[in-house]
Amino acid sequence: MKPTLLILAAGMGSRYGGIKQMDAFGPSGETIIDYSIYDAIRSGFGKVVFIIRKDFAEEFKNLFELKLKGKIETEYVMQEMDSYTEGFHSVQGRTKPWGTAHAVLCAKEVIHEPFAVINADDFYGRDAFEKAASFLTSEVTPKKYSIIGYELSKTLSANGTVSRGVCDVDANGNLESIAERIKIFPEGDKIFYEENAMRVPLPHDTPVSMNFWCFDPNVFAFIQKLFINFLQENVQNPKAEFFIPIIGDKFISEDKGEIRVIPTSAQWFGVTYKEDAPGVKESINQLITAGEYPSKLYE
Repeated sequence: MKPTLLILAAGMGSRYGGIKQMDAFGPSGETIIDYSIYDAIRSGFGKVVFIIRKDFAEEFKNLFELKLKGKIETEYVMQEMDSYTEGFHSVQGRTKPWGTAHAVLCAKEVIHEPFAVINADDFYGRDAFEKAASFLTSEVTPKKYSIIGYELSKTLSANGTVSRGVCDVDANGNLESIAERIKIFPEGDKIFYEENAMRVPLPHDTPVSMNFWCFDPNVFAFIQKLFINFLQENVQNPKAEFFIPIIGDKFISEDKGEIRVIPTSAQWFGVTYKEDAPGVKESINQLITAGEYPSKLYE
């Protein structure tokens, strides 16, 4: 059974200033999502599931459905505020759904096979998809998940600070914990993050999560249980977010299994800020020149 790729595309793009999931970055109008799907297809994935919002669903489908027809199976799932909340109602003032782990939960009715999760606005690179596909077809079990680990120095933005999930990895290559570090930035030949008004250094090769996870479908029942517990504690907090690393931390701390950190040599790039866009386009052009991608992905 071929694995599925779950793409989280319901984000608002608040810092970027628009719906970046549908912006063109390739020379023939390709979006970043197109490159992820292209890499997924040639790595052996059999289906792509998009998590989107109703307010841009028609425009989104019009952009992707025609070009992907006959190349890979597609499904579209809406992430709504009340999806899978089992009667809990959020406090007045909440304007968006419950975060990335909630987005994954919304796909439980259409995914019944091992699957990977990625962000729509991140360019992950072919190596990452090949390693994910290999894991999902030969290693994943209900007790063994994985995360693709990027070198911190290959995930920074020249246009502002970034937040990254810094992975603590044991001697066997398994995840022990993820610590969310905010305001990470390069300075000279070093990398720092800010915490309590202090600048703390981080090694260049620190493994970080870019939200590229590999799961067995049994994870949906676990997520749903965690989500209800999360709502019991946070339903009155309009800013509360149910993130995927919460799943990983609970999976490990409750001894449900292990999460392997799979290192990749790929250069990540993304559009956290509007100013990142020209650099992303140039990076894609360089990969095309090097023969990694055709100048037009879908003929």
